Amino acid sequence: MPDPATHYSQKPARANAVLVLGDGGVFWGMGLGAEGQALGEVCFNTSMTGYQEILTDPSYAGQIITFTFPHIGNVGTNPEDIETGKPAARGLILREDITTPSNWRSAQHLNAWLEKNNLTGICGLDTRALTHRIRDFGAPNGIIAYVKNGRIDTKGLEGKAKSWPGLDGMDLVPEVTCLQRYSWDETAWTLGKGYGKQKASRFNVVAVDYGAKRNILRCLAELGCKVTVVPAATSYEDIMALKPDGVFLSNGPGDPAATGVYAVPVLKKLLAASLPIFGICLGHQMLALALGAKTRKMERGHRGANHPVKDLTTGKVEITSQNHGFCVVPETLPENAEVTHVSLFDGCNEGLRLRDKPVFSVQYHPEASPGPQDSHYLFARFVEMMEKHKASQRAA
Repeated sequence: MPDPATHYSQKPARANAVLVLGDGGVFWGMGLGAEGQALGEVCFNTSMTGYQEILTDPSYAGQIITFTFPHIGNVGTNPEDIETGKPAARGLILREDITTPSNWRSAQHLNAWLEKNNLTGICGLDTRALTHRIRDFGAPNGIIAYVKNGRIDTKGLEGKAKSWPGLDGMDLVPEVTCLQRYSWDETAWTLGKGYGKQKASRFNVVAVDYGAKRNILRCLAELGCKVTVVPAATSYEDIMALKPDGVFLSNGPGDPAATGVYAVPVLKKLLAASLPIFGICLGHQMLALALGAKTRKMERGHRGANHPVKDLTTGKVEITSQNHGFCVVPETLPENAEVTHVSLFDGCNEGLRLRDKPVFSVQYHPEASPGPQDSHYLFARFVEMMEKHKASQRAA
């Protein structure tokens, strides 16, 4: 364990915010956004763009994000670049103060946006040292405290960080799932027009919302899917009453095994119905658990927009956007499940498919937002599966 004494335990004169880790590490800095406290797991993200999308990604519930890229705030914020209605992340950590916006789409300074959304952050600390700490020792519990008068009790904060139970065993999906079902018809963004509206649909998709990003739903709608989004705890009977051509399992936060307590029994019934199923991120993990596999917590996770993943089916390498702190243990998958994608960083499982059913999933984020769009073809693959399934039903 690193020695806390080597990390900034002496408060600088101007500091009015601090990050205190559960292992005793103390990092002083200047406050950002809303005055207050933010408690969660401290992780890092290596993306160079898309900070607004990252902060509103529901998969970040329960986490404080350290941005390794120093110029955060340079494109400002706007009402379009969000992945859910309000930020899901608990806080943010920056090296430099927020950069002055310089982008024609900017509608609001990032700091004003943080205040509006009651999000607390800190800047002016050594994010490289913090990132090295996470890389070498795993993601710690931590708490940010921002008090404008600078009167901060670090010992009390350390106690809060130590006592926080952590993400292992924590079901965070209830914090981010929708409360009732709704229809989605917004399509992809285009320059000069913004987001479009679906005019006609060919497939009826039920999306189980474990914390769905909006751009996933846009990618489905763009390809002619009529999308009905349902809460995470929706029953098999209620899903089937919507007469889906396919079922989509969304991304989301927390420990998949904890969410699986209520999600897995439903998914087992959906698998038995032989419907086309496509899962992303937590949806990938939920699918694996329903197949009888296991998941495990990663020491540092994958979070960024530059992760190379190899498609074992084609041999191609995709540069992907990722955000996950748990992964599927491939050795526990059943015989009818085939590993389709692996991480070229650490060999982590990144995808699977069933040999005997129209079912597949990936750990990473093919919709990106932010990030590369190398993997958009996966949405087309899901549509092709539904097309074949409908054709087989007509033939029968």
